[in-house]
Amino acid sequence: MKEETVLSDEQLAEIKRRFSDGRSVRSSLPQGGMIHIERPLPFLFVHRRSPKDIEHDTARLIVGEPSYIVASTARGQNRQVAQLIRHLIASRSIRFGAFLLVEIWPGEQPSPSLPDQVPRPAFRLLTSKQRPPTVTLEALEKGLKSIRILKQKARVRVEYSNHRGPFGLTPLLPLSKARKLNCFVLGIEVAPSYYNVETGEVFPLFLRKLQAGVSTALKQAAFAFSHHQTSYRPDHYHVLGRRALVKSVWEIDRKLAEISEQFDFLLMVTPVNVAPAFQKFKQQKRQKEPTLFYRPRPIEPGVLKRRLFEIPLERVEDPTVAQLFREKRTELDRQLSMLEDRGTPRFLYGSLQLFGGVGPALLSLAREILEKVPARSRESRRDEYMGAQQFAQLAEAEIEHYCSVYPGLTGRVQIRDDSVGLMVSRGNLLIGREARIAHSRAEALLQHEVGTHMLTYFNGRAQPFRQLYCGLAGYEELQEGLAVLSEYLVGGLSRPRLRLLAGRVIAAASLLDGADFIETFRELNIRFGFSQRAAFLVTVRIYRGGGFTKDAVYLRGLVALLKYLGEGGEIAPLYIGKIAAEHLPLIQELRWRGILKPPPLKPRYLGGELAQRRLEELKKNVSVLNLVKGRIR
Repeated sequence: MKEETVLSDEQLAEIKRRFSDGRSVRSSLPQGGMIHIERPLPFLFVHRRSPKDIEHDTARLIVGEPSYIVASTARGQNRQVAQLIRHLIASRSIRFGAFLLVEIWPGEQPSPSLPDQVPRPAFRLLTSKQRPPTVTLEALEKGLKSIRILKQKARVRVEYSNHRGPFGLTPLLPLSKARKLNCFVLGIEVAPSYYNVETGEVFPLFLRKLQAGVSTALKQAAFAFSHHQTSYRPDHYHVLGRRALVKSVWEIDRKLAEISEQFDFLLMVTPVNVAPAFQKFKQQKRQKEPTLFYRPRPIEPGVLKRRLFEIPLERVEDPTVAQLFREKRTELDRQLSMLEDRGTPRFLYGSLQLFGGVGPALLSLAREILEKVPARSRESRRDEYMGAQQFAQLAEAEIEHYCSVYPGLTGRVQIRDDSVGLMVSRGNLLIGREARIAHSRAEALLQHEVGTHMLTYFNGRAQPFRQLYCGLAGYEELQEGLAVLSEYLVGGLSRPRLRLLAGRVIAAASLLDGADFIETFRELNIRFGFSQRAAFLVTVRIYRGGGFTKDAVYLRGLVALLKYLGEGGEIAPLYIGKIAAEHLPLIQELRWRGILKPPPLKPRYLGGELAQRRLEELKKNVSVLNLVKGRIR
């Protein structure tokens, strides 16, 4: 049966009615096209594709936008789409005073690339000479010129032409009609650098980056057009992005979260016998590396990987959301590999991929801390300690405060025989039964674990994306930096604590230099003055699983956070969920678009006078050593 190339009269009439009423339209067109009009906006992006264009997927450049049409070049459909576009423009021009129509297409008859030539993004912008939308054109040109792919900066050329559409196709809107409707028409011809013109093969990573760059440029142009030509005044160009995401996005988010929740990565790489291992280590005169035992793995990594890569991320049209999902898939893949490699040398290589190593600047800072901050102090000698039960009572009272503010916080305290120290796992605070907490550090640790880790978990749960509580890829550095900073803001970042963070960096660097467990233990204990127990615990944390560099992120995250605050960054947006610093622009974009909501909780300590005063001080570009200034010899 021959495939239909046009819409029925009923479909056409219904789409027009929805346009007139200002309602959303998402309707498939024959031959793989799509009309997606999310809400009334003073612009529309269009791509008419031939069968050849379908193979090259040029439509990807606009399908993440809130107002677009992808249609076939078949004569009947071309006529119908032109009719629909005129109807849409007529209603929107009355509402906004003007309208912007942008058509995008691949360049015609491109010359073959040389085998050793790096593809370069390039664009030809077509506009009217009589009344060009100058400010809009400048914004579009600037946005496209900012695109860089494979170290190649985009080339943009502006031309004036009465024909602003693909060669050989009838214009979507005649010039006389455009003037009457106060519609400004721009054309964008894209160099086909995203596919091989000889073989027809698409370069998917190139096209992905090109889509992200073009998407930003289009919104910046639409923002300029709105402010200079229409009555519409968006607050930011991100406001012009999609607000509603299609069903497949939420389905993919759910599937990624389900895989993430199948295993607790940190628990799986945390030894369960640390206390008895330390006793045996001492009995053996600190001459033999301890044998560490781990929880049985409750999952089959290969099976979960198969499920992970069956998730159709390519169906996500939104470039921002797609980027977050791809990064998370890569992280989950590496975590599963590490669980499979636990106890082997390969584990360390996975750790380096996830958490990085120790750079020269970080290692130099760690050594400086250990040299300037005394190994023993009155502050550590005079302290008294509380047990797990007493600290659990303090934590329960702190959690109760947050529950009174936001009943959605359902985290609980668990005293565990198989845990060491403190850890938040899936919104619950786990306390090792043998844990001993200094009274002077209790408030700081409460804010570290409850006021940061638990709070960001439940702030993330309040968002529509599950990834915000599972943790976006690479969230640990910012998360631990925030947690350590909270200790400082409540006056609990002690000299021993700062030395401990530096010691973890030293141990990670020692591991990466090829030192064995005993050599690293001795360096911490003898050279840098850590107690035998402290040196053992740090070394275990670094050598667990086969080599785990995560503990270097505490000091690295604190350094990065101080730099961020010193440059004028605000602390409140960082608590929206478990995010990495590089995700802030993406998170802010999703906030502008109304997809993410304001977080329901903020740390209790931020309302305190001490925290506010210290935050003001941090705006003066202070260093980590300044945090314990006055206590350093």
